[in-house]
Amino acid sequence: MIPSDVPIFLCTEPVDMRKSFDGLSGAAREHLDRDPDRGGLFVFVNRRSNRLKILWLDGRGYCLLYKRLHRALFRLPDPDGRARIDGPQLAALLQGVPTQRARGG
Repeated sequence: MIPSDVPIFLCTEPVDMRKSFDGLSGAAREHLDRDPDRGGLFVFVNRRSNRLKILWLDGRGYCLLYKRLHRALFRLPDPDGRARIDGPQLAALLQGVPTQRARGG
């Protein structure tokens, strides 16, 4: 569904996951200095790094992918606020990194 030559932009600054299509397109402009209407996948992660949204304009409208991890976190590759990644890096990011939670008792 998504062509392999689509550029992938990762926002490494936390984004409010309550944002939807318009809010995320605004975040792409604000945090990444990119216009999502010109193409690309735009990846956003929340402050806790356990939720991720991807915004993509497929030519007819925006698509939104939302993933929430359980007992894992998304590990971002670059701390400077913006990064361009490729397909294999996106696949690795979507896998997440397992975490161990302390058990109360």
